[in-house]
Amino acid sequence: MRVGIIGCGRIARNHVSALRAVDGVQVTAVADLDAGRARAFAREHGVDRAFGDLEQMLDAGLDAVTICTPHAEHEAGVLAAARHGLHVLCEKPIALRVAQAERMIAAADAAGVRFGVLFQRRFWPAAARIRAAIDDGRMGPPICGGVVARLNRGADYYRAEPWRGRWETEGGGVLMTQVIHHIDLLQWFMGTARRVTGRCATLAHQQIIEVEDTAAALIEFASGAVATVQAGTTFQPGLGVQVWVSDAHGRTASVMEFPEGVGFTDVRTLPGEETFAGTGRPFDISLAEIHDHLAPYHALQIADFVAALRDGREPAVTGRDALRSLAIVEAVYESSRCGSPVELAS
Repeated sequence: MRVGIIGCGRIARNHVSALRAVDGVQVTAVADLDAGRARAFAREHGVDRAFGDLEQMLDAGLDAVTICTPHAEHEAGVLAAARHGLHVLCEKPIALRVAQAERMIAAADAAGVRFGVLFQRRFWPAAARIRAAIDDGRMGPPICGGVVARLNRGADYYRAEPWRGRWETEGGGVLMTQVIHHIDLLQWFMGTARRVTGRCATLAHQQIIEVEDTAAALIEFASGAVATVQAGTTFQPGLGVQVWVSDAHGRTASVMEFPEGVGFTDVRTLPGEETFAGTGRPFDISLAEIHDHLAPYHALQIADFVAALRDGREPAVTGRDALRSLAIVEAVYESSRCGSPVELAS
């Protein structure tokens, strides 16, 4: 299987390593708008061909591509891959807006190609255990839940890449870039969201970014369950992220991310499985270290994507799955703008 990588930034390193770990997969080409960066990445990782033109790479005899570009470029990459009949695995968020994501899904369907989106935190054992407990009945359907994200992102982080911190190129702030992972986990555990009330603000980084650094939301689900989201990139040091759910019998399970990229079970009150964990772990590790922690779970999801192509099945996280978390984030932004709850499409 011949795979190309679109976008040669830091996260592409996780992709090339994960792809090469799968038997029978060859990374044969990479592309980046900065042709020099593409060539440097290809030299570093022993890839034969590097392109500064996406269309040329997509004509280079590939079977599939992965997309590692900034958020605003995801739609163009997926649509181009679909036009060329290539299966595609895209980094999160699926797109900047729901309408874009819907176009991407429709294009993949029309082309008959598989379309997956990277939400590698679903592959944490601690997260998978919660989903498994709900599926096998050890835990009832959640009636309440939440995300609490206390993260640290400073001026250096936002200034490191020119697309960060801008509505036009990043699509949002803490919700869109960091906490969409945890909103994905929350809705994976709790089911279909129906109504969102939210508030967003830029309270600590006003001179640095135009997107939100602070957000809070109430999510109501089709089941009648409710959940809250509290998120910020304003904490020094960062205190990680917790995603928790509880059922009608009071059984509670949560996954804690601390330091970033590392997920573990911190609270679990299912009978016979009680856990209350502390950490003793370091604060505010570098973005490169976060990516290193996540690399094994990138590898698991990328291996699943390749297996899905070989088996003729859908990947673990499809474009439609990724659309659900984006719709929640978009609804928080809209609710914050209009001051009213926002109903989600069925």
